[in-house]
Amino acid sequence: MGLLDFFFPKYCVSCKALGSYLCPSCFAKLSYDIPYTCFVCQRPSLDGQTHPGCQGRYTIDGSFSGIAYKGIAKKLIYVFKYKPYVSDLQTALVELLYESLIQNEAFIKLLDQQFALVPIPLHATRFRQRGYNQSEVLAHGLSKKFGIPVIAALLRTKATKPQAKLKKKERIANISGAFALSPSFAISLPAGRQANIMFVDDIATTGATMLEAANVLKRAGAKKVWGITLAKD
Repeated sequence: MGLLDFFFPKYCVSCKALGSYLCPSCFAKLSYDIPYTCFVCQRPSLDGQTHPGCQGRYTIDGSFSGIAYKGIAKKLIYVFKYKPYVSDLQTALVELLYESLIQNEAFIKLLDQQFALVPIPLHATRFRQRGYNQSEVLAHGLSKKFGIPVIAALLRTKATKPQAKLKKKERIANISGAFALSPSFAISLPAGRQANIMFVDDIATTGATMLEAANVLKRAGAKKVWGITLAKD
């Protein structure tokens, strides 16, 4: 045990066992059985890809997730996002997502192409409250693992309600118009055109957030847009 661990001991977020934020017993209870769906029609999809019949000029191409959003996974993400804001969880969560992704053949095939990671942004008000953007933390962690650059391509221009508390139609209306192209990314166009993008976020449910974000970047010229989330509901 290090000196910091002595003064600030870590406890499992689920069972409160001393030693780490996720003890081996609780880690074994995480589910990797991801309920992949096409974000456009919400029907089951192979490897999270958007169905050919659902694909459009400005739609997302598909998504990947690390774990199922249930049980212990919910507790992990809650303490990562909300009070007391245990940002120190980032190492464990990045490792968890990374290990899941490298075992996904469809994701590995995409790495043959050149991609950039784009974290889903927080509104300035929410960022000040939390002190960090959990999606940005995950994106930079994956960047170090895969050697993929992180680009702040989007701005959050609308203070939305938490998506988890809303029904499907409410989520779509809530997130509509919430994103804009960041000036730095806009200036880089046409260099940004034909770019391949992977959004990074913490949770995917209906995919409304990523559909809206994909619409903005594809209208700006992005060629392919995929999503990566730590968990899938």
